[in-house]
Amino acid sequence: MRLSYDLDDQPARPGLGLIVLGVDETVEDDFRRLIPADRARLFHTRIESAPNLTAETIPLMAGRLTAAAALLPRAAGLNVIGYACTSGATLLGERTVTDLVNAAHPGVQVTDPLGALKAACRATGIRRLGLVSPYVAAVSDALVGALTDDGITVGCVATFDQEEERLVARISPASIRQALLRVGADPACDAVFASCTNLRAVEVLDDARHELGKPVLASNQVLAWHMARLAGIGTSTP
Repeated sequence: MRLSYDLDDQPARPGLGLIVLGVDETVEDDFRRLIPADRARLFHTRIESAPNLTAETIPLMAGRLTAAAALLPRAAGLNVIGYACTSGATLLGERTVTDLVNAAHPGVQVTDPLGALKAACRATGIRRLGLVSPYVAAVSDALVGALTDDGITVGCVATFDQEEERLVARISPASIRQALLRVGADPACDAVFASCTNLRAVEVLDDARHELGKPVLASNQVLAWHMARLAGIGTSTP
């Protein structure tokens, strides 16, 4: 028996595509918290990444980014695609990330945690930032340089000095909270930012913000905010 069927239009909710590192264990859970399912359709793909993310291994993702993006469904009518890697966007460059993703999805808006952080700082008037990083020095320094080039002063930097992504995902939220409070207490900082999509910072942002009395941001938070804003379903400030 052959069945008949009807076809309907695409759902009214925007489509968001997310390119997640193969070693990342955090970003998908965070996005489920940050973007309710009734606001957007969320599609994930994975990109091969090294177990140790260093200034040497991170740029290797450039050769895999277009193929990873191509696994996101074109028929879904994606509004925005996010490359969920702060250090990758920093070392590859935001323009390169956009071009490589658009090679698979022409015309679709593209963002990443670095570009999202810059947009969040512009939206909230943040010009002096404290940084909590899990990275080794070379990667942390590159992020500081990228922010400085955009006119954002990074006055205080603290790092867990960890290159093994398996361990970054297991740094406890309590440790992250303490680091945020320590860096954010510096009066030279207007706000504090926890970098890395694999760091479980989203769980402690509200608590740290309340205790410090200043904005506290994180990679997954600003990326979700920027993607939602670009898709027309988000707020003007994170």
